Amino acid sequence: MDQADVVIVGTGHGGAQAAIALRQQGFEGSIMMIGRDPELPYERPPLSKEYLARDKPFERITIRPATFWQERDVTVRTRTVVTGVDPGAGTLKLAGGGVVNYGKLIWAAGGDPRRLSCAGADLSGIHSVRDKADVDRLMAELDGGARRVAVVGGGYIGLEAAAVLTKLGCEVTLVEALPRVLARVAGEPLSAFFEQYHRARGVNVLLDAKVDRLEGENCWVRRVVLDSGDVIACDLVVVGIGIVPAAGPLIAAGAAGANGIDVDEYCRTSLDHIYAIGDCAAHASHWADGTVVRIESVQNANDMATTVAKHITGIQEPYRAFPWFWSNQYDLKLQTAGLSLGFDDAVVRGTPAEAKFSVIYLKEGRMIAIDCVNSTKDYVQGRKLIEARATPDRASLADPAVPLKELL
Repeated sequence: MDQADVVIVGTGHGGAQAAIALRQQGFEGSIMMIGRDPELPYERPPLSKEYLARDKPFERITIRPATFWQERDVTVRTRTVVTGVDPGAGTLKLAGGGVVNYGKLIWAAGGDPRRLSCAGADLSGIHSVRDKADVDRLMAELDGGARRVAVVGGGYIGLEAAAVLTKLGCEVTLVEALPRVLARVAGEPLSAFFEQYHRARGVNVLLDAKVDRLEGENCWVRRVVLDSGDVIACDLVVVGIGIVPAAGPLIAAGAAGANGIDVDEYCRTSLDHIYAIGDCAAHASHWADGTVVRIESVQNANDMATTVAKHITGIQEPYRAFPWFWSNQYDLKLQTAGLSLGFDDAVVRGTPAEAKFSVIYLKEGRMIAIDCVNSTKDYVQGRKLIEARATPDRASLADPAVPLKELL
């Protein structure tokens, strides 16, 4: 029976950082990472951007070379699926019948792409953008001559994919079920800007558009039929409608959690000796007035991993990491600081028409988040205002001639 003092399930950003941070904290016990991906740990955000665009080869998005894990005595088991957890025995069940013993378990399994549930969703030519294999299949079809692409979902993944596919010469139609793109994560000014920017570059953006069914020929998707009756002819479909937290085995073992796995301030689950981090972990956020959230970001996964590594090595530092995000589309660099959950006012700073502006989110006068488009200075200075829980003058926030740092 295989065993390790610390077993990490998941080889994404969180899993890799957990192993790295344990060694950095002086942990000398055995470490095993288990992942279903056939590759060693690699970065996920470039998949929908530089990797899909062929701007970065795979070797440039690996988190560490193979020798790194060997030199730090971290065992990495790829192509391995965990099907069950027995907290009492401290064991994991693997697909195929294997068992792994753990002293402490770090669950960093991330999430699975949410699938379309309509008729035709099982046709070939339908893609997610979650791992390297997903994007490799998509690129192979593009190389095979696919040019008409329907992108379902107007969140960051959908918009990033639409931008790259447009630059690659594809005819792109983006289908969003809600009245605006980025509706779940941004205010109306940012949504309107990105919608218009994509339209200006040839993307056919359809809002309030719900997929009724997919139709195919010879088992291959050829049409997206909307509930309005409109039909989008396509050679392939890219689906970006969120993820389902990969929490099943832990929940089945008795872990608390509704939207993912609930964790405390040290990322501990309700099960003894088991932690959860990253996309699948739900925590009460210091930056959202204690609201329980799941944050899908590299920053969150990495910082949670460090919190756990410290806790395992005897350092009790509660998770209070500041949340930040980014998205690259065309020549736009969007940087977000803070969480805009529950905002009651949004201030536009700068000129969207010049593709250089920020949207500042306030809650009862307090600055809680900022979205910055090609405005790195606003991002850096705005973050400090959020961290300080500042209540700056609204008119000054809206005036780009007033540096944000002067409002501290």
